[in-house]
Formats: sequence, structure tokens, C-alpha cells
Amino acid sequence: MLLLQQGVSVDPQQYVPALVGAVTTVVLFVVAFLIIYLLGKYFVTRAVERSLRYRDFDETLVGLAVNTTVVIVGVVAVALAATVAGFGVVLAAFATLGGALALAVGFAAQDLIANFVAGVFIIQDEPFTVGDWIEWDGNEGVVREIQLRVTKLDTFDNELVTVPNSDLAGAAVVNNVANDQRRVTVGFGIGYEDDIEQAREAIIDEGSRLEGVLSDPEPSAPVTSLGDSAVVLSGRIWIDPNESSYGAVRAQFLEAVKERLDAEGIDMPYPNTELSGGIEVTNVESGGVADD
Repeated sequence: MLLLQQGVSVDPQQYVPALVGAVTTVVLFVVAFLIIYLLGKYFVTRAVERSLRYRDFDETLVGLAVNTTVVIVGVVAVALAATVAGFGVVLAAFATLGGALALAVGFAAQDLIANFVAGVFIIQDEPFTVGDWIEWDGNEGVVREIQLRVTKLDTFDNELVTVPNSDLAGAAVVNNVANDQRRVTVGFGIGYEDDIEQAREAIIDEGSRLEGVLSDPEPSAPVTSLGDSAVVLSGRIWIDPNESSYGAVRAQFLEAVKERLDAEGIDMPYPNTELSGGIEVTNVESGGVADD
């Protein structure tokens, strides 16, 4: 109004070129982005998916790789479209800011990233799978679920344990059910006066009668040590851990052999100490003094 009152004319035509240029730039950016994004998403994601499936990667990793590829294609499409539309300066500023943010997030989330990377290797290498009984760092449990960040296990007391994947990836993990055969070993101590061969036959016979015990390899009971109070025979039987419970078979083996040895009169001595020598006791009269 002030300009009109002062007699200054405003020509709308002078803003038309700038407006047309802005609209053209935005349209060019949108068109370039759509073309680059759609073509990249179609070809690149299909190539990534086919490549991973050809190498028999786990479906979880294939899906993760495809989703990550889509995000990367989108970022690249934005960058190229901005360059085509002439947003180079703005793009450079955002790139600098994005790099700083990525560095800060990387330092803050390094444990999370470590667990994530460990989860990828666990899923791909399969040192254990869902349902396996594993041991690590003095702990044990049955795997319930393997996620990219953590692994969930059930203990034998029916407790849920959530373990970061980096702990499992960096530890020596024992998979008790990975093989088709597993040996169950129990030490049985007999007296030094007892017949070793008789005890061995009893241990082997009772072990071979248990349900789930394999006939090949055959049960055995070699002498493994001479203890302070007993001759120790190592009762060894084999089972398929996927078919039979290790703990249940071991408990049955212990009980069966104990009852058999008792029935045959074979002693299972507990640790004891025998003192040798003599003790001299001298009665001291009342009021007297004993000589040293």
C-alpha cells in the first residue's frame, strides 16, 4: 500500500521467470528422483536378493539386506536427483551434517552395532539353532529364539535368559546336540578288594539295557584312575542327543549301576583316611603334675 501511495508500480511479470525456474527445478528433482529410485529399487534389490539366495543365506539376512538396499537406493536417488536439479550446495551441506550425525551415533551405539553384527554371523554360520542345548562361560540353556541383537534361551529351571549376541559370538560355545552321537560318562568307584572284571561287566550290562543307549559304539567301562579310597571305572554309553535326554539317561545309568553293584556285593567306598601308629595314654594322679 505504501508503494502504491508513493506512486511506485508493481509488475507481477517480473516474478514469473523466478517462479517458473523454481517450479522447473522442483519438477526436475521429483522426476529424476522417481526415475532413479524406481529403476534402482527394481534392478539393485533383485540383484542383491538373487545373489544372497544363490549362496543359501538365511531368509532373515536376505530380508534385512533387501530392506537396507532399498534405503541406500533412496539416499542415492535423492543425491543424484539433487545434483541434476542443481541443489549441489544444499546437498553438500546435508552430507556434512549427515556425516557428523553418523559419527556421533556410531560412537553412542557401538555396543548395539556389535550385537547386530554378531547376530548376523550367528544366523549365517549357525553354530546353534532354535532348540539346541548350548553352554557358554559357565552358563547353559536351550535356545528359544535368535534375533539380530539378542538370543533368548530357556534354562533347565524354566527361566528365560536374554543374552547379547556379542557375548555368544566372543565365547567358546558348546553345542551339546550338534552331533548325532554323544557319550555319557559316569565314574564308579569300587573297593580295592573287589573284582574289577565283575564290576565292569555289571556296569556295561546295565548301561546297554537303558532305553536310548546305542549299540554302536558299544558301552565300555575302563579303569581310569586309582583313587585314595577306590578304583574308579569310567562307565561310558552313547546316545543320540536329538532322541534321548542326556540328563535323564545319565540319572538312570547312575541308579541302575548303584543297585546292581549293591546286589552283587561290590563295595562303593566313600573317601576315608586310615591312621597308623600308636597312642600312649598315661593316667595322672589327682594333684600330680605330668612330665612333658
